[in-house]
Amino acid sequence: MAKVTKDMSITEVVSKYPDSVPVFMEHGMGCLGCAAARFESIEQGARAHGIDVDGLIDALNKALEKKAE
Repeated sequence: MAKVTKDMSITEVVSKYPDSVPVFMEHGMGCLGCAAARFESIEQGARAHGIDVDGLIDALNKALEKKAE
């Protein structure tokens, strides 16, 4: 399974992996539908919101791995 990386765009991840939405929300990134989410990387969005990028990426990948089981 492909891993989510911090250079991927937010909308790319949400489009490919709809189960990622709750993880983004739990980490304080509720702006998934905003215009910036279309072109911002996960890292850019997380930094803009003061969110730990590495923690978010780990949580996203763990959630997607569980879904794949």
